[in-house]
Amino acid sequence: MAANMNEVRKSSVIDAHIHLDLYEPAELHPMLEEAFRSGVEAVVAVSMHLASCQANERLARRYPGRVHPAYGFHPEQELPGDDERERLHDWIRVRHERGEAFAIGEVGLPYYMRTEREAAGERFDETRYLEWLESFVKLAAELDRPIVLHAVYEDADKACDLLQRHGVRKAHFHWFKGSAETIARMIASGYYVSITPDAAYEPEIIELVKRYPIGQLMAETDGPWPFEGPYSGRKTIPEMAGYAAADIARIKGMAAEEAEAVLLRNTKTFYGIL
Repeated sequence: MAANMNEVRKSSVIDAHIHLDLYEPAELHPMLEEAFRSGVEAVVAVSMHLASCQANERLARRYPGRVHPAYGFHPEQELPGDDERERLHDWIRVRHERGEAFAIGEVGLPYYMRTEREAAGERFDETRYLEWLESFVKLAAELDRPIVLHAVYEDADKACDLLQRHGVRKAHFHWFKGSAETIARMIASGYYVSITPDAAYEPEIIELVKRYPIGQLMAETDGPWPFEGPYSGRKTIPEMAGYAAADIARIKGMAAEEAEAVLLRNTKTFYGIL
């Protein structure tokens, strides 16, 4: 049974992965202000590209301590020239030199783009995507910043190889799916996973929650991505991280308050959110 939406609304949570810049501008600030009034302590705002990074930096300045930005290039899109990547890296380094709080992300590999094209009989060369991902892994190591990863199924093993090659331990795989062997590897490596509200109805996510230690879990929405099941037709908002937290508690057989406290502590510690 899914978490009761009324019961979890005022949970004290952090939404560990949300695309704030993809919401309509007119709805964004009222949504955030209501979320913060309702018990959401902070959100981790991931980026799609340089313009997205810049938008999230502005939001972080407007909501200090509440919007924690992550800067990167989402892999499920066509790659620009490598000069654009270097421009983005240079922009990130300036933020680092200024002492700003941020993570690296969202970065990873284009699993869904690749598999859709291959299913259509097209050839897909992921060489440049691997190069881009490695460049961001190296940047996370250079700046000693957490990294947020979009890497599922067999792509997660490729990401793990790069993380281990460059000595990055603070890795957060969002909305992860993968084999039991990959899950075991990620747990042993100390990597974190965040869980979305589809823990209410998606067997693969329920099984992941069962397997993954509570001390390496976070709650997220990936908003504005929509959900099904009990959330069908509803707009995704940061408070829904509380629904994910409540379902994690249910699956783990924990008291809701205990699970929420652990998830909150995990996210604050991982991202350095005070």
